[in-house]
Amino acid sequence: MMSIEVTVRHLDGAPGAKKYAEERAAKLMEMFPRVEHVHVILNVEKHRCIAEVVVQAKNHIHVEADETSDSLGNSMDVAFDRAEKQLRKLREKIQDHRVKPGEIEELKGL
Repeated sequence: MMSIEVTVRHLDGAPGAKKYAEERAAKLMEMFPRVEHVHVILNVEKHRCIAEVVVQAKNHIHVEADETSDSLGNSMDVAFDRAEKQLRKLREKIQDHRVKPGEIEELKGL
């Protein structure tokens, strides 16, 4: 079961931010079907808006990304983009390790 958890700290009345975080997390789960759990932590300290994205996927894959800026929306966008980039890199790394049928003959010749 895939789950999305959004934690909001020190921020009163932020249903729009919470909804936006849930939408971005759902989009991330659609792009990467192996993702099992996404935890988004939104925090406001004085004038700094901090967004942290923690992604758990199958095969012990754990990705974390965070961003601090003046705007909560910008922080969320950058953090989700970084998490997506890490997941994409891990997926490509896994796919590159597979031996393609044509490479088997090449390896036998070595």
